[in-house]
This record gives sequence, structure tokens and C-alpha cells, in this order.
Amino acid sequence: MLAGLQNVTFEFGARTIVEDATWHIHPNERIGLIGYNGTGKSTLLKLFAGEYAPSAGTVERSRSTSIGYLHQDLLSFDTNESILQVALHAFDKAKKIERELEEITKKLEEHTTDELLHAYSEKLHEYEEAGGYTIEHRTEEVLQGLGFSNSDLKRPYREFSGGWRMRVLLAKMILQQPDLLLLDEPTNHLDLPSIEWLEKYLQHYKGAVIIVSHDKYFLNRMVKKIVELYQRELHIYNGNYDFYEVEKQQRVELQQRAFENQQDYIRQQERFVERFKAKASKAAQAQSIQKRLDKLDRIEDVTIERPNIKINFNVDKTPGRVLVELKHVSKHFKNIDILEDASAEIDRGDKIALIGANGKGKSTLLRILAGAEPFEGERKWGHNVDDAFYAQHQLEALNINNTILDEMKEAGSKKTELELRTLLGCFLFSGDDADKKIKVLSGGEKARVALAKTMISKANFLLLDEPTNHLDIHSNELLIDALNRYQGSLILVSHDRYFISKTANKIWEIVDKKIKVFKGTYEEWVEWKERAESRNQTLASGSAPVKEVIKETPKASSNGQPTTSTGGANAPINKEAQKELQKQQKMFQQLEKQLADLNKQKAELEAELSNPSTYADPEAFKKTENAYRQVKDKLASVNADYEKVFEKIMTLEEQQS
Repeated sequence: MLAGLQNVTFEFGARTIVEDATWHIHPNERIGLIGYNGTGKSTLLKLFAGEYAPSAGTVERSRSTSIGYLHQDLLSFDTNESILQVALHAFDKAKKIERELEEITKKLEEHTTDELLHAYSEKLHEYEEAGGYTIEHRTEEVLQGLGFSNSDLKRPYREFSGGWRMRVLLAKMILQQPDLLLLDEPTNHLDLPSIEWLEKYLQHYKGAVIIVSHDKYFLNRMVKKIVELYQRELHIYNGNYDFYEVEKQQRVELQQRAFENQQDYIRQQERFVERFKAKASKAAQAQSIQKRLDKLDRIEDVTIERPNIKINFNVDKTPGRVLVELKHVSKHFKNIDILEDASAEIDRGDKIALIGANGKGKSTLLRILAGAEPFEGERKWGHNVDDAFYAQHQLEALNINNTILDEMKEAGSKKTELELRTLLGCFLFSGDDADKKIKVLSGGEKARVALAKTMISKANFLLLDEPTNHLDIHSNELLIDALNRYQGSLILVSHDRYFISKTANKIWEIVDKKIKVFKGTYEEWVEWKERAESRNQTLASGSAPVKEVIKETPKASSNGQPTTSTGGANAPINKEAQKELQKQQKMFQQLEKQLADLNKQKAELEAELSNPSTYADPEAFKKTENAYRQVKDKLASVNADYEKVFEKIMTLEEQQS
């Protein structure tokens, strides 16, 4: 066992978070910790991390167990160091050994002794054990996986926003490879490619991982056990989130039946006692039954902590067939081009998910559609379109002197106060919370108020930027249900794949400064992307003729092909482009072979450097070390060429598809 709770009770003042809870964490476990917002999930993680002490019971941790804890409070950290340097602090031990090796090397250059050679050999072994030869490569790999470009790595940490800083700290934490990794909403600041990369990385992680997340896709792929914090108790389910949902429903039904059966039994026994307690011949039996009832272990009724309330929309006007049309739109910032001569349209009934990596311009495009961002080109608004735009940067539009309830009343929905309070419950404002002033709310709470206001507007076109960021799983489900019943049209930006898969009937993606439109669901889009990726790999390997690959390209958008694609089975083949493609494929294969040879040489030299006998001959050692450096430099150069050729092949293939 790595860590655990043994009969733990934890209280915040008069509020009990958890009572008499026992939970043991074993090596390599993947656990999802779930519960409604405010129940105390983050508090439990802090108990494991040692930041809080229990009111009763014990938090058990092995002395040798190392714990890494990622949470939002880490954002108070600041430094002038580059993000690469910050992440490399995960290897402070290896860096210290490296400095010691450098000192011994200087002494060896002055005079060689057996004692120095022995010390060098020992330190080298320690350096290898600490992963010293690969730390920079591994750190770069993790940072790039989390969305940073090569040019970002040398930039100062303090230049980045909170979300990007959190990625750096996540990179550092997973590189430290603690025995127990505690992740509090790790996907909140990640785009889809980074979430997918993190999933793959953590699947091979050697330690145990506890994840607090509202992302059901992430939980389903990552965890094999769910621990639910519900009504101050921990309920353990041995499966992923889908298993938990089914199993919990079955448990609730069984408990409800057991409760009802026990209630029938109690009523029957109480009637007997009431009837015969005054009758001499039955009095002793009646007393005996009463004693049994008094000692009975009562089954609790199954109470729903938060009822399933429906959020209803009222759409006032029916718009024309086309809501918005973008023609020849271009958008440029100082250092980046977002769109170049892009066109698209949104039709009545469209429910569009705008997806892709951070920095591609998703939120910018949403603002262009909303008329909140200047651009070149034409944005044509349709007939009878009444829009509502939700974006977290617009929170300043809230009146800070209003209560939450007053703010909702001013939205003009004409709902009663009871209806508004019920709706606010869906957005995690229960009871007296509705009477709080806007000015005392946190950023996340203000975001939920703004989202609730958007939901009760009578708009027939919604623009939503990350609407699920501050919702728990239950509220997320209520929002999905509402959007599925919504009679209007919408476009949303979200990194929550479950949310997208349940709400969108069309996918937009910004690729090469154009808007690519996929007419289908998220699952269909993923399948199409996987087929396209497989086709590209076949093309890159040169194992199939170009004509054959082009022939397999899907046709028009009616069957899921992005509508900006102009090719098809009957498209004319550009012979010059085909010739260039074949040339690049050949070069790609040569570079692949070079990389394989260089990696083999690098592995052989690392083996030599880890052999103590290498240091018996100073000249041989210097020669091996120089060879190792040269191979590393050559690898970096060939890798760069490899990436350029691969991008060229992708471009040529795109032109011919």
C-alpha cells in the first residue's frame, strides 16, 4: 500500500467533509475521485498530500512514498527562468551529479589517479541511474506533448498566462515520477491534442494516479476505479466512469427496495405492538418485538442530493435558413496569421463544435462571428437572428452590486423567482447562494452566473466559449440535456470531448488558416481523422502508389469529408506534384534509416560511457565522450530535416486530395 485513510473524519468548522472513511491506495492504481462541486474532493487530496490533518483517524503514508500534487494554488509560483529550466528542476538530483562530474573531469585533465577514476565511475553510474543522459530530451518531449513549440522552450516562464504555466508545472510533476500523483482537474487548461497526449503518457506511468476531473472521456480512458465522495462517505466502484454510472444506479435501486421492505416490516411490527401491548397474554411478546425494533439497524432512504431539473429555453423568433455567412475572412495578429481568405456559413439547426489545438484561433473566430473582433472580409448576418454570446472574458458585463438573483431577473426572461432559484441550483448556486453579491464571487462563480444568464435568454443563436469549465459532471449533463432540446442553433468551443460528442452535429476546425467543415458528429470526425492518418502513414512509407491513396480519399461533404477539400476519385492528378511527392517520400525513407542508425550508435556509446573500464584510459574516454556529443548533434539535425520533409509530404498530399 502506498497511502491510505483509516477511519478518517475531517471537519471544516461545523461542516463535516468526510466521516469515518477508509480508503487504501495501491501501486499502479488509476483512480477517479468524483463528487458534486463543494463536497470536498480537493480537500481529500490535501489530506493525502499532508497539507491538512484529519480531525479523527489516520492518514497513512509509507516513508518511501513520494507524492506529487497538481492544483490551482501552484499558480502563485513565479520565476524569470525559461519554461525548459523550470521543468528541468524535476531532475535537480541528476543536475547536481552532472556538476560533480564536471568538477572531477577538470581534475582528471590536470592529473589522473585511480581514486579520481573510481570517483568518476561511481558518479557516472549515479548519473545514469538518475536518467542523466536523457533528461533534456525527455523534458522537451513532455513540454511539446503539452502543446509548447520548440521556440517556446527558451521563453521566460513569467511571459505565459496561467493556463500555460499550469502546463509547465504539470510537465515538471510527471517528470519527477512520484509514486503517487494527485491531479486536480488536470485537463482544465489543456486543448484536445494535449489531453490526448496526457492520456497516452499516463497510461504508461509507473506510479499510482488519483484524478479529480469533470471530463468523462478522460476518466473513462484513464481510470479503473472510481471513488465517489457522497454525503460525507466514500463509495468505491471497481471500474471506469461508465461502470460507476451503471453500478451506482443498481446500488440505489437495491437500497431503495431494501429500505421499502424494511419499512413494511417495521410498520407491520409496530401495528402488532400497538394492538397487543395492553393485552396481558401478548404483552411480553409485544415488548420483545419493541426491543427488536429499537435495536434494528435502520436502512437509510435513498435521497438524491441534487434533483434532475430541466433547463428550458424559450426561443422568440425563427431565423432564416442561413444565420451567419463568412466570406473571404482574414485575421492577423502581430506575430500570427489566424485566417486567410476563409469562408463558411452557419445554417438553421446547426450545432457546431469548433475544435483544435490552442493558439489556432478558435475563440478569435467565435468573436468574429459575434461581431466582437475586427477582421478583413465580410460577415453577413441572416434574417431574424437573435444571438447570445458567452465568453469568460465578458464577465465584466455583470453588475457587481447586484445579487446573483437580481442579475438573473435583469436578463429579461420573465421567469418567476422560484424558477430562477431552481435554475441557479443547476449552476451550483443553492439556497442562500442566490442572494450573494456578484462582487464577492470567485472567477469561476461569476462565469457560472454569466452562463446561466446566456441560457435563459430568448436567443435563437448561441455562441459558447468553454461553457463547461466551471461545472461539475452533473451540471454538465443538465446543460447537455438543455442544449439537445434547444430549438435554436449554436456554435461552441470546448475541450470536453464528452460534451462535444453529446451536443454537436457538425465539426469546424481551423486548418492552414481555413475553416474546414465536417458534417457529422464528433465520433464520426474522430473515425475520419484516424482513417486519414492511416492513409497518410501509408503514403509517407511509400508502400502504396499515390494513385491508389488518392482513390481512397472520401468524396464530398455529404459523407463526412471536410467541405474545403476539392479532390475526389475523379480529380485530375498534378504530375509535377506527384513527382515531387515521390521524391520527398524517398528522402523521408532515407532520413528514417539515418535516424535508426544514429539512435543505435547513441545507445552503443551510452553503454560504453556507463562501463567503468572506459575511464581507465583517459584518451579513450575523451574519444568516446566526443563521439557521443557528435552523434547527439547529428541526431538533432537529422530530426529537424525529418520533420521538414514530413510536413512537405503532408502539404503535397493535401494538395492532391
